[in-house]
Amino acid sequence: MSDTEKKQIVRAAGVLGFATIISRIMGMVRDMVVSRLFGAGLATDAFFAAFQIPNMLRRFFAEGALTAAFVPTFSEYYTQRSEQEARDLANTCFTLLTIVMALTTILGILCSPTIVGIMFPGFRELPGKFDLTVLLNRLMFPYLFFISLVALCMGILNTVRHFFTPAISTVFLNLAMILSALLLHDRFQVPIVSLAVGVLVGGMLQLLLQLPMLYRKGFGIRPRLDFRHPAVRRITLLMGPSIFGVGVYYLNLTVSNILASLLPQGSISYLYYAQRLFEFPQGIITVSVAQAVLPSMSRQAAAGEMEQLKESLRFGLKITLFITVPAMVGLMVCATPIFTLLFMGGEFDYLKAVKAAEALRYYSLGLAVVALVRVLIPAFYALKDTRTPVVTAFITFLLNAGFSLLLMKPLLHGGLALATTLASGCNMAMLLFLLRKKIGGFGCGRVFGSAFKTLVAAVPMGFLVWYGMRLTDWSLGGQKLEKITVLGGSIGAGTLLFILTAHLLGCEEVRDAGALLRRKFRKKTNR
Repeated sequence: MSDTEKKQIVRAAGVLGFATIISRIMGMVRDMVVSRLFGAGLATDAFFAAFQIPNMLRRFFAEGALTAAFVPTFSEYYTQRSEQEARDLANTCFTLLTIVMALTTILGILCSPTIVGIMFPGFRELPGKFDLTVLLNRLMFPYLFFISLVALCMGILNTVRHFFTPAISTVFLNLAMILSALLLHDRFQVPIVSLAVGVLVGGMLQLLLQLPMLYRKGFGIRPRLDFRHPAVRRITLLMGPSIFGVGVYYLNLTVSNILASLLPQGSISYLYYAQRLFEFPQGIITVSVAQAVLPSMSRQAAAGEMEQLKESLRFGLKITLFITVPAMVGLMVCATPIFTLLFMGGEFDYLKAVKAAEALRYYSLGLAVVALVRVLIPAFYALKDTRTPVVTAFITFLLNAGFSLLLMKPLLHGGLALATTLASGCNMAMLLFLLRKKIGGFGCGRVFGSAFKTLVAAVPMGFLVWYGMRLTDWSLGGQKLEKITVLGGSIGAGTLLFILTAHLLGCEEVRDAGALLRRKFRKKTNR
């Protein structure tokens, strides 16, 4: 892989990471507002369950299968054909997707009672919980329509090397939900309906944000109905199996929520809050790297540059592990302090923080392996292989269901989180083995050698942060300044120790980052 390609991936991942950090911070503020206003109980279980349905379809269909199928095809048109042909393909896909998602949304609203009954059977046993979930799901289902179009816009913009607008758009979803919860919760007979209104408004704002940037990049959207476009059939064929392949992690989370509906009240909420914190590093790093690497791998696969593709993949895997391994250690050590600092208060007490933190620890064990899966699967799609991820996804789904049934009784909601981690580990192992068999060696030894050094560097960091957490009593309310100081200071000191230890161990990622910073500094000083 050339230095230019590496810089483009790093720059794209950096832009995505920066935008996602802002979005994730806003998402954290949103969850803090929700926990303080609504706690963890019947209403929040109903909301998170109802939101899970369009959100699951978004992850399967829009951000998963659609992106994986559309980006390689559109990249081929954009790089190897005329700009007009690429523009026609974009307009055709946007028009067809609008029709399909409008019909899907109408069907989802009409069938909400059936969908909720199948996915959350335990809700029928509690008076009012089932009906509230159906109402909230009907209100939020149109979100799927807007966010699917956003995903298509994201694929176009990422291919033309614009990453910031799609990544920053989720800020508007979080902002809409925060403002709706704060300003409207006392205006509805059922206060949590205000959150559903915020979801709907946020989805519309996300789509409206994409359209001006598409126009500036030469892809102003215009209706173009062409079912016979040769690329449409190709994208459709790629999407079918991709829905299951890309979305297996989220399908496993959905299985966890279905089973959690059979556990004590609040279990779905504990899993949701834990998933949100678990996905914080995932959204900042892993998704950013995967989105940045996919266009590069798609171009390299189309040009037959297999060695460059392997280098791009290896580079993406090493960056991902260098970030997620210490993040895994940090989340496990800081789970309870983070929940008590961010969420404890109002309707969310210390016992609820401890229960949510338990789920986070079990999820955190799989942070690195889930990250690897998210980077590995786009490599298969760049190679136009959708069958392999489907096979591994189906096996993983069965494993997750088995682990969940085995562990949910002794560990309750924590067992469901651990089952997701174990199943994700099996998925990662299968994908690594089959990708190596498909394209030959791509430096797995170097990747895991680097990961081992990273883990060694993360161990002293973990001990230092653990010791720092003992400097205050996290079960006490208030004392926010003291808790922020202890948590921030411990994490900061641990991060510095990790970087120093990684440097002493000779981790390549530290040297690469330092070299990029030095080159950037020299350019600025020479201007």
